[in-house]
Amino acid sequence: MRDLKQLVKAYDVRGVVPDQWDESLSFALGAAFVRVVGASAIVVGHDMRPSSPSLSRAFAQGAAASGADVVEIGLCSTDQLYYASGSLDLPGAMFTASHNPAQYNGIKLCRAGASPVGQDTGLAEIRELVESWTGPDDSVTVPALDVTPGTLSAKDTLGGYVGHLLGLVDLGGIRPLKVVVDAGNGMGGHTVPTVFAGLPIDLVELYFELDGTFPNHEANPLDPANLVDLQAKVTECGADLGLAFDGDADRCFVIDERGQAVSPSAITALVAAREITRAQANGEANPVVIHNLITSHTVPEVVRELGATPVRTRVGHSFIKQEMATTNAVFGGEHSAHYYFRDFWRADTGMLAALHVLAALGHQSQPLSTLTTQYDRYAASGEINSTVTDQQAATDKVRTHYATFEGATTDTLDGLTITTPTWWLNLRASNTEPLLRLNVEADDPATMATVRDTVLTLIRA
Repeated sequence: MRDLKQLVKAYDVRGVVPDQWDESLSFALGAAFVRVVGASAIVVGHDMRPSSPSLSRAFAQGAAASGADVVEIGLCSTDQLYYASGSLDLPGAMFTASHNPAQYNGIKLCRAGASPVGQDTGLAEIRELVESWTGPDDSVTVPALDVTPGTLSAKDTLGGYVGHLLGLVDLGGIRPLKVVVDAGNGMGGHTVPTVFAGLPIDLVELYFELDGTFPNHEANPLDPANLVDLQAKVTECGADLGLAFDGDADRCFVIDERGQAVSPSAITALVAAREITRAQANGEANPVVIHNLITSHTVPEVVRELGATPVRTRVGHSFIKQEMATTNAVFGGEHSAHYYFRDFWRADTGMLAALHVLAALGHQSQPLSTLTTQYDRYAASGEINSTVTDQQAATDKVRTHYATFEGATTDTLDGLTITTPTWWLNLRASNTEPLLRLNVEADDPATMATVRDTVLTLIRA
């Protein structure tokens, strides 16, 4: 029997098509979504993967059969779906597997106002409902409700999305910029031309053709191998910067004029500074900025220096969004290049972060590498994954090794974090794979390398 726990994960639906799911299961998920969230209307969008149109239509039909009117917005980025959910005040479903290979697809679900639906906020109930409808032969029979079926209608939200974003960043008077964008054959190829259309930008396009088979490289800018083409093009054409979007264009990575990657932590600090300043100018006395526990210590330092309050959370969008709602934070950032904005329904949008970078760069004359120096204060390892069968035993070895280290403090907010006056490390277990994820940051490269190599030796032994 099909194991839906392998498909319906902590934050979203994600699996191989058609092996793990197909249109019949998508129909059931649409019906279950409407019943669990109690929606009378929803909005549905999809990315450019070959399986996305049919899966999203089946979901819409399942939702309509359960009595909900469905607004289909068609091809869109994930943050465009969040815009539609926020502006229309409707629950939403985005069909995408983000940066996963072509055979995958998935669904990101939200309640009205782009509020996330995760394991603890409805996703488990959706899974359990679909499981109750699934027979031993994996056939799914959705019990009919005594309701009038909902309608399906189409709506174009791209123009509204662009207008909303441009209303949140002052790009007036920026100097002309040459910008290389690598869309990775993903949804950035759909959104970027319209967003940039009225700006003084000489746009150099890389892989803007929408192609869910990803013929050029994986649409995962977190892997340095997928940034190589963009880095080469930036230096080749003398661009001011480069931007790389993932498959559903909700994450954005930045390359400076030298072809060097700017860490997402530095971008988090830069955007945080701008959002803090804007909030203070509007009379907000003590703005709050959220950061996860493996962003650089530069981020909370910059936030405090500007008279605002940093709040540290676990890794993961549901934790960031929940803490933003609790604290009314103006902004949140993660090491993975997810950027969350209060003025964007606390949802993540790489495009808005990119516009902030363009504004910061364009309103002064220095190159990006100089501008971001103040936000890049430490030596970082980046996230290093190790395949480890017994994750707890390996973590305990690291805990024991540093137990008597001078000045070391330990916390377990998310995995194991050890902090000293000159370095910190975090070791977290993957929820879905036999992996341990290591991040190390130190005052200097030599110390970082020593700690990194010591930990890797311990956990890989």
